[in-house]
This record gives sequence, C-alpha cells and structure tokens, in this order.
Amino acid sequence: MKKLSKIFYSHAALLLLALLLAGCTGSKDEESKQPSKHDAAHSDKNDNGTEDSTNIRKEETEPTTESEKAAAKASTENASKESTTNESSKTSSEKVKNVEKGKEGNGLAAYSSEKIEYARVWLQLGPNQELDELNVRHISAGEPINPNDDTSASYPEDVIQLAGSRLVDGSVTYSGNGDGTINIYNVPLRWDSAADLDQGVMRKETENIIKNTKKVYVNTGDDQKIKRLIDIMIIH
Repeated sequence: MKKLSKIFYSHAALLLLALLLAGCTGSKDEESKQPSKHDAAHSDKNDNGTEDSTNIRKEETEPTTESEKAAAKASTENASKESTTNESSKTSSEKVKNVEKGKEGNGLAAYSSEKIEYARVWLQLGPNQELDELNVRHISAGEPINPNDDTSASYPEDVIQLAGSRLVDGSVTYSGNGDGTINIYNVPLRWDSAADLDQGVMRKETENIIKNTKKVYVNTGDDQKIKRLIDIMIIH
C-alpha cells in the first residue's frame, strides 16, 4: 500500500511540474510578441525628432525678422530689375540693328545732309535740270542783295545761292528754316546796270525782295536724281 502511494505522489509531482513549465513558456512567448516600453518610447522619440527637425529647417528658410524680410524683398526686386534691364538692353540692341539696317538700305546715307538739301532744293525749284555743274555759294547776313550797287538793301539772314554754270540754267537763292521748309528770295542771277535805273530804284527793288520771300516745303525727291546732282556739285 505504501508503495502505491509513493507511485501516485510521484506521478502527481511530475504532472504538476509539467504544468508549471508549460505556463512559464507561454508567458515568455506573450512577452516577446508585445513591444517593450523602451521600444515604444524610442519610436515616439524618433517621430518627434523628425517633426522637430522639419519644423526647424522650415523656420530657418523663412525670414523671421524685419531685416531679413526687407533683405528678401530687396533681393526679389533686384532680380526683377535685372530681368527688366536685360530685356531693355535686348530691345535697344534690336532697335540699333534696325536703324543700321535702314541706313544700309538708304542710297543717300553716304552723303551729308547739307548736300542732300542743296540737291533737293534744285531738283524741286531749279529752272534747268540738265546741268553740267551745280554751284553752291554761301552769302552771309548783311551782304548786299545786289553786290554791284551801293544803294542795295542787305540780306537779313544767311542765305544759299544755287546756280548752274550758264545764265540759262538760272539760280535759286534761299534760307533754311530747319524744319523742312525754306524761304525763297527772288534774286536774279545777273542784275541790270545801275546806270540804267533812277536813283533809289535799286533800294526799293531789293527791299521788296526781302518783304516778299516765299516759304516752301522741300520734297524728298528721287534718290537717283539727287545723287546725280550731288556728283556734279561744287561748293564755293
């Protein structure tokens, strides 16, 4: 009987030990499956660190003080001005190129504006266009209209006289106004002898020439004809 009791107790003890071992093993498995408090805290810390770093970088890139804001505004304005200046320079360069191109296409670009004016005046007002030469003479203000008579009235301003090489070619005497118009003085190329005129007649005639000047607008004329006149022009 005692022997059976020992066997029973032995089996009971082994069964109890097996149950205890099984319980311990299950508890360890549950603990390994659940994250530890240290791991969770470390994860939260990393997340917070990332957010803080992002906020810091954002704050660093944005101006916070008034001076920083002013500097950022000035930088933006300077960039805009530089862009506008570059566009303006490009436009100016294109305009200069267009002007130069226009000059190249102008057949009179090689001649002075004075010579072009003389030729245009003769082309429009000259009595004879079939000239051998076109003579240009400058007469100063104060000189007598009739240089052969002491009683002649004098020119009130500087004038220019255009004439051919022959009397039949005629002449044009005028003053420029600087606006595309000229004042025509009806002065003959050759005067009659003063001995054939009564005393005081020349004075009256020359004064009438001054009073009756005619204002005329000068046309641009034909470039080829103007070039031909310039080529036979003689300036005295």
